[in-house]
Amino acid sequence: MADWSEFEVDLIIEDYFQMLHEEIRGVSYNKAAHRNKLSKLLNNRDKAIEFKHQNISAILINNGLPYIVGYKPLKRYQKLLEDRVLAYISKQTAIEIDFEKFATQKVIVQPKEVQYNSWVEKPPPPTTIKEKTKRLYKPVKRNYLEIEQRNRSIGSAGEELVLNYEKWRLTNAGFPKLAKEVKWISKDFGDGAGYDILSRTVKGSDIFIEVKTTTLGIDTPIFFSSNENDFSNEKKEAFYLYRVFDIKHQPRMFFRTGSFKDICNIEAVNFKGTF
Repeated sequence: MADWSEFEVDLIIEDYFQMLHEEIRGVSYNKAAHRNKLSKLLNNRDKAIEFKHQNISAILINNGLPYIVGYKPLKRYQKLLEDRVLAYISKQTAIEIDFEKFATQKVIVQPKEVQYNSWVEKPPPPTTIKEKTKRLYKPVKRNYLEIEQRNRSIGSAGEELVLNYEKWRLTNAGFPKLAKEVKWISKDFGDGAGYDILSRTVKGSDIFIEVKTTTLGIDTPIFFSSNENDFSNEKKEAFYLYRVFDIKHQPRMFFRTGSFKDICNIEAVNFKGTF
């Protein structure tokens, strides 16, 4: 932040949260208009402003908070910027209402409207996580990204899309009988199975699909239980993660196979104590 005054940084942060407020509430806004207005106050540093907005997205993700999908997270940022963002959040008590609305929203998707022949994307490239030398304690009350993932409306919408996609995939490959064997396990038998959808390969072998869904972008982290993790280790040869994202506007997904430790970087965030 050496090239920016605290006042300038605060202007960028305030502008970001104005847009985030409108996005969460479904109000249309113009990113270019926001940027142009801000640029006039900040010596026309359009590109630098864009980078700062992307840094803020990364900061919010790292703190379990919703972000603006249109600003792809730029993960290398200074801690001073994170401190300013968290300070802003702590002073804006009404912002918790936006976060709560984001996490508890209801999502309705019409599976027939999704073009399955073009909704699968390449998974994001793996990232290298540097080991932390000191734990940072941050004043964020709740992990709203995790709460959103537990939102049954969002989760069910994603699972239904995957269920229909698997039926479409097998039928389109010339195996309609296998398509009829696809089962929505979490709906019919509950969440304790360790996966959500039972599908088949074109050779008839089992595929165990865990679906994780978000209204946000491809970079949003996932959360999973110890039961799901154990099942992924036990069935890693046939375990698939289907990551559905941007489900409200343009549902897309990527998939990865193997156990969770093969699929993503794992960070232990919760512990259980018994007496």
